[in-house]
Amino acid sequence: MNGKILITARSFRKTPGRHLDILREAGYELIESPHDRPLTAAEIAPLLADVDAAILGLDEVTAESVAGASRLRVISRYGVGVDSIDIAAMTARGIVVTVTPGANSVAVAELTMGLILALARHIPYADREVRQGNWGRKTGVELSGATLGLIGLGRIGRDVARRAYAFGMAICYYDPFPPPPEAMAGFTARACSLEDLLAGSDFVSLHLPLSEETRNLIDAAALARMKPSAYLINTARGGLVDEQALYEALSSGRLAGAAFDAFAQEPPGDSPLLKLDNFIASPHAGSATAQTTLRMGLMASENALAVLRGERPDGVVNPAVFSRD
Repeated sequence: MNGKILITARSFRKTPGRHLDILREAGYELIESPHDRPLTAAEIAPLLADVDAAILGLDEVTAESVAGASRLRVISRYGVGVDSIDIAAMTARGIVVTVTPGANSVAVAELTMGLILALARHIPYADREVRQGNWGRKTGVELSGATLGLIGLGRIGRDVARRAYAFGMAICYYDPFPPPPEAMAGFTARACSLEDLLAGSDFVSLHLPLSEETRNLIDAAALARMKPSAYLINTARGGLVDEQALYEALSSGRLAGAAFDAFAQEPPGDSPLLKLDNFIASPHAGSATAQTTLRMGLMASENALAVLRGERPDGVVNPAVFSRD
């Protein structure tokens, strides 16, 4: 054996495919997480102590987590978010951190559109009514002619825009670092300020990474700017929204509805949002498609193996690690 690789991401572990084969063919022993959930910093520490690489999901990794990980050379994130990893600490230890950009864009964009449709036509409510022997209906709204405000126009935001544009939606976006014009093929969108986007959109969809600058970006003041008839969709990171403020807006009728695939705490436990009929919840399943699992898994495996071979793969989050003395 060449060494050991820790794998925590559930769908990566549970789905047979080339992503697992190439790790074994390279001569590595695969160590699986004992839990089917993201690990805390304390839980992952002993698992990292005796491995050369780790392919992780949403597990928390701090400086303390890698204090005893003398062999660890790379953390290959199965996904794109790295807010649960202390990047500065990994760089200081010489540990490369990689992600799989673009691998889940289609899947997350399609789930986003599914949640938009579910909100617009009250699909969960209709399903519950029929199952309970009722025939109650709620009047919905059409997407055609409605305005979709995208906060963040990266890969996923652009894929959502293309799909929404095909539905006949008008699209506006806010992004401090907008893409070049050639990246916006397949849709038309206008740039606007965050304030104007919130005030003018019928649907607001979040597509941002979580950072100190974006944490609770959608707070009580932001929600107050939105139309009472508007809907909020979050398939990015839960920490982007002040969930207590959202609960108050939804429960008071100040906002028509919301749908989340990401929560500040996952699972959300007894979050009051789950008690509301105008809130739709999904278990951080944006990338949970067969195609994405294989595509993202293969990329994560190739990233890990490249670093172990002494190469620099695509998707490196902390390139400064390669310039350390």
